[in-house]
Amino acid sequence: MTDLLTRPPYTEDTTSTGTLPPLPPDVISPRGGGDRNWPRRVAGGAAVLALIAGGGTAGGFVAEHYADRATATTSAGATTATAVAVTDSDSLAPVAAKVAPSIVTVLVDNANESGLGSGVVLSADGLVLTNNHVISSGGTVSVRLADGRTVPARVVAADSTHDLALVQATGVSGLTPATFGADDSVAVGDTVLAFGAPLGLEGTVTAGIVSARDREVGTGGERLTGLLQTDAPINQGNSGGALVDTSGNVIGINVAIATASDQSTGSVGVGFAIPAGTVTGVVRQLQAQAAS
Repeated sequence: MTDLLTRPPYTEDTTSTGTLPPLPPDVISPRGGGDRNWPRRVAGGAAVLALIAGGGTAGGFVAEHYADRATATTSAGATTATAVAVTDSDSLAPVAAKVAPSIVTVLVDNANESGLGSGVVLSADGLVLTNNHVISSGGTVSVRLADGRTVPARVVAADSTHDLALVQATGVSGLTPATFGADDSVAVGDTVLAFGAPLGLEGTVTAGIVSARDREVGTGGERLTGLLQTDAPINQGNSGGALVDTSGNVIGINVAIATASDQSTGSVGVGFAIPAGTVTGVVRQLQAQAAS
């Protein structure tokens, strides 16, 4: 499942009026952004935006052939959190311990390739949220749980416009659903942690801050808007994983990164996540679609 499809760089043209022409639809707008379907070059070729699902090998690592909370259940099937603050402000270990059981690895195998991404548990019986681009290649889907078990799964519903999908793991119970925060609680400068399986390394946690809000990404006929930007390192394999605050609440779903070039695809500290408010709304729609 490769996600590094490149396009020719955009070159600025100021020959006639001295002003920049409108940006093509596949170039980042001046507001900044990330990408959900294909990498896009920043004007001048300064950076490349790439999806962050992993396929085969990544970054020199072989992805394995397959890394007390009060809640209220919502109609989205996710949960919203009653904030449980981390008491030790000097340590993020309690956050990692709280969230880790809710993070899974989503594995996809088909006749041509194998790939993986990350996912977030929404229900005790195995409903998992991930990115659409993680599962869009088709094939056999399975989920590796935080306890190391790998179980069969199926795609329940998908939304390519928002790059989100629901996957149902089978034969499981007693999983730990993630809790979701509110968009209005997120501020630039907040400490955040990113969870997932970068480069196939399951159970990975990285830390950073919210670098910006309301980033917008052009993808031709579609756009992702309102994205969170973070400098928490995320890489291929982090797609569909959680970006969480210091209360352990999911504030975003990791979706894309900017990289220095096509050849250098690792994190440069510019990553993007779909905000929780968008995510919970789409989950409700996907569940209604699956039930109809």
